[in-house]
Amino acid sequence: MEGWDPNTKSTLTQIPLLTTKAGPRDGAAWTTRLKEEYKALIAYTQMNKSNDNDWFRISAANPEGTRWTGKCWYVHNLLKYEFDLQFDIPVTYPSTAPELELPQLDGKTQKMYRGGKICLTVHFKPLWAKNWFGIAHALCLGLAPWLAAEVPVLVDSGMIKHKDDATSTNYGKQNIHEGRIPGISEGQSLRPHSLAHLTPFLEFRTTVGVHREVGDLPTKT
Repeated sequence: MEGWDPNTKSTLTQIPLLTTKAGPRDGAAWTTRLKEEYKALIAYTQMNKSNDNDWFRISAANPEGTRWTGKCWYVHNLLKYEFDLQFDIPVTYPSTAPELELPQLDGKTQKMYRGGKICLTVHFKPLWAKNWFGIAHALCLGLAPWLAAEVPVLVDSGMIKHKDDATSTNYGKQNIHEGRIPGISEGQSLRPHSLAHLTPFLEFRTTVGVHREVGDLPTKT
C-alpha cells in the first residue's frame, strides 16, 4: 500500500473485495460480477456519506454493464467543483483496470491522457494486479487521490472556474454589452439612496475595465 495516505488505506480496507473473476465476455459469470460491483459501490458510497465525504455518483449506462457514466466532485475553498465521469470496462477486465475519464478536463493538465483519461500512480497497476479489486476500488485508489492533487492546482491556476463564477461573469458581460444595470429598468431614475444593491455590480464593472463612479451615474433633480 505504498504511495497512499492513511485515510485512503483505511477506506480501501473497508470496501468489500470481489470474489467472481469475470469480464464482459463471461456470460452468466459477468452478471454475478456486476452484482458484486454494485454491492461494493453501495458500501463505498454509504461509507463516504457516514464520513461526510460523499463525492461521486456512478451507474452502468447500458444493460451489459460495459459502459459507466456519472458525476464526481471535489470541494476546494468551500466551493464544489463537479465533473462528468465516464469509462468503459475493458474486455480483459478484471485483469485490466478501467481507464477513468473526466472529459471536461481534457487538455487542462499534464496528469491526463488524450480524451480526459486520468494518469494513475505507478503504485496502482501492481496493487490492482495482486488483489480482487473492482470499480469502487478504482475510484478510491485512482480517482479520489487524483482529484485531491489536481483540482486545487487547476483552480488556483485559473484552468477551471466554479460554475457560479462563470455564470456571474457571463451575466455581467451581457449587461455591459447591452448597456443595462441589473435591477434598473430602462428610463428609471438612479438616486444615491437606491444604489446600495448595485455595489457588487459596480465593483464587477471595475474589475473588467469599466470604470464608472457612482457619482457619474445620471440622476434627476
